[in-house]
Amino acid sequence: MKANWKDHIESTPEVLRGKPRFKGTRIPVALILGYLAEGTAHTDILSEFPGLEEIHIAAALDFARDLADSEVAA
Repeated sequence: MKANWKDHIESTPEVLRGKPRFKGTRIPVALILGYLAEGTAHTDILSEFPGLEEIHIAAALDFARDLADSEVAA
């Protein structure tokens, strides 16, 4: 499933101190990426966070890809 993360992820200073989160939620993207890094199945993540859908997981991965593609200053 392909997702444009900009359609599903937002960051505002007044919610979670500006950490990226899924639009309309207080669920931080980093939390879901952590679950994925641990090997948690998508179905388990979705059952633990009923407000999320498969498209949100795809958006989190797209977001991570964009971050990994950024240049890091030495």
